[in-house]
Amino acid sequence: MSLRISGFILAVVVLAGYRLIKPRTQASDLPDRWNLSTLFLASALTLFTELALIRWVATEIRVFAYVKNLALLLCFLGFGLGCALARQRPRWRTAATALLGLIVIVRLPWRGPQIMESLSQYLGAAQDIEIWATGTTRDTAGFLLAVVVTTILLLLITYIFIPIGQTVSRQIELAPRPLYGYSWNLAGSLVGILAFFAVSWLALPPAVWFTIVLAGMALLPSNRSDTIRLAAAVVPVAFLLIDPSTPHRFNLWTPYQQIAVEDKYFPDGELFGTEIRVNHAGYQTIVNLSPDFLARHPGLLTEAPDENPYNLPFRFASPNPKVLIVGSGTGNDVAGALRHQSRSVDAVEIDPKILDLGRHRHPERPYDDPRVSAHLTDARAFMKRTPARYDLILFGLLDSHTQLSDYSNMRLDNFVYTEESFREARALLAPGGVLFLKFYVSHSFVGRRLAEMLTRTFGKAPVVFLASSSYTTSAVCFAVSTSTQVETSLAADPRLRQFVDARQPTFLAMPEVAVTTDDWPYLYHQGHWIPSIFYLLSALVILLAAVFYFQIPEARTRVPSLFFFSMGAGFLLLETQVVSRLALYFGTTWQVNGIVIAAILSALLLANFVIERQKQRPSWPRSWTLIGILGGIACAYFVPFNRIPGSAALVGSFAAIVFAIPVFFAGLLFASEFRSTASPAAALGANMLGAVVGGLLENLSLIIGMKALLLAAALLYSLAAAGFLGLPRPAASISPDRSQP
Repeated sequence: MSLRISGFILAVVVLAGYRLIKPRTQASDLPDRWNLSTLFLASALTLFTELALIRWVATEIRVFAYVKNLALLLCFLGFGLGCALARQRPRWRTAATALLGLIVIVRLPWRGPQIMESLSQYLGAAQDIEIWATGTTRDTAGFLLAVVVTTILLLLITYIFIPIGQTVSRQIELAPRPLYGYSWNLAGSLVGILAFFAVSWLALPPAVWFTIVLAGMALLPSNRSDTIRLAAAVVPVAFLLIDPSTPHRFNLWTPYQQIAVEDKYFPDGELFGTEIRVNHAGYQTIVNLSPDFLARHPGLLTEAPDENPYNLPFRFASPNPKVLIVGSGTGNDVAGALRHQSRSVDAVEIDPKILDLGRHRHPERPYDDPRVSAHLTDARAFMKRTPARYDLILFGLLDSHTQLSDYSNMRLDNFVYTEESFREARALLAPGGVLFLKFYVSHSFVGRRLAEMLTRTFGKAPVVFLASSSYTTSAVCFAVSTSTQVETSLAADPRLRQFVDARQPTFLAMPEVAVTTDDWPYLYHQGHWIPSIFYLLSALVILLAAVFYFQIPEARTRVPSLFFFSMGAGFLLLETQVVSRLALYFGTTWQVNGIVIAAILSALLLANFVIERQKQRPSWPRSWTLIGILGGIACAYFVPFNRIPGSAALVGSFAAIVFAIPVFFAGLLFASEFRSTASPAAALGANMLGAVVGGLLENLSLIIGMKALLLAAALLYSLAAAGFLGLPRPAASISPDRSQP
């Protein structure tokens, strides 16, 4: 089915959704009494659903993985709209229809995956950003239709969160004290995050995620018909999301990504290899390069065995090397190291399921060898803490391409390919040691950037060549050493020299490009600018926000609170900074994201506790709290964490404390104003709309770097100060207790 036909179907779905989102003001359906369990469940459901949708949409529609916070912003937008509509009937029918419609569209039984791939192809065709498995040629008609389809998908994501926001904000309004309700909202959010990370750790599939979402929604409405509709939606949702599987073809959902595994066989039934696709894109193949296997299949390799990408690195290294493999995956590089009599191998892999596949399905069983030590961790985190020195450091094909953090625009491998990372690797080389890097280069600027970074790190240009294969993965190879080991190997092996000289890539003749650093780690972006696709999708978000905002009855008469709006925008920038910066010390593992977000929510809960303990308004001036925020941001900006001695864990813990300071003071400021606000729902709505703007502003890091976002956050908090310093400060410091009739 063509994209045009799918666009027509989607338009029908949206028209149906519009009928459902028309205002309903049946007051009889509104709760009139505070219910702690309802608030707690709705708050937990908000974060669980948010994380589930972000991850699932980015997996099924690859272009969304490159602007990951796009789905996050639509979640915020829907929730904020729901807060503003807190006194209308919760629109559970809208949420059920939108969720089911979204899943039906993305997983159309006949050609859903192909349609979503077409969408990524049309939107991803750009020269200034590398989007995996897309071309660079634009089709205007197809592009416009892809924009329409994307807009409809964004609408559906927004619709899902409207009734959840209505429920949360209504319960906070009915709470004995707004701040008390907000504290339980934070506690529920924390539980929702932990629940989703537990589901991820157990590698449960999306059919389970969205069954939990619909079951949670079904427990919230007071209207029986809405409850029945939500419960009934479980069956078609689960049916559409369940993937058929056999022992030789199945899907896995790891804590990071979706993996499709398929065994391939020769006509005689012998295993050819195991193909692994990540998020519907080719990733790697488990191959057998043992001498016995190649002898049985003499035509399998068109290249000489020692010219295969998994054997080439060891022609540059000293005999019997001690090897570090960064991104060991399913074990192809590890098997290569063992075939070349390496005396020890440290194999670093971040994804537990990929490592498990290598342990159980690789025909050469490399991970069973006693010389191999497998390390389930982030590459940078390992390099920071290991005391070992290596004769060969091999960067395998660990480029993630398709997977980002849930709360920022970081890829899993962003901090692996930076100048600082290569300097850390250089420091781990023994005398005469070699760094060998393999990468699948589909955009020339990426290859030129890697060559430039290695040149800066080692003071000389690396040897660069293309190594193709008829059986395994082809790659561009980079070899360099602090000594003359690489040059000596080439001089001693004329065949190797001839092979390298005949396969020089054209990107080496390009002008220099911007290199990646820990402050600007965007390997797949050509330069310090925002790609056109980001502008387009940001414009769609702003347009949708404007359309939804004017659906709010009070929108024409009430201006959103500048204070709560700016606090939301500043906080989201601060939050993404904490996630991204601490990943440098603890790694970009899924646990780190969970721990960091949990720590942020805990800091806010502590701030709420401090304010709640005050029987009257805090005695300190409001401006002191702002000084605490700006002072904390200044510490986070100016403290040179990279120069602090000690282990990565120790420095990371210190950094976490420093970043917690502005979060805590921001929580104090928000809580002190929120508990006396006349309309908690309006305050939450403005706060969520501000978070949408803050998420869009995160893209400024592509121009100015990540650290400078702290300055942007400081400006937003100063703008919030302009809002709250002008607010009246009533003598009665807190709103009356509404627990009594």
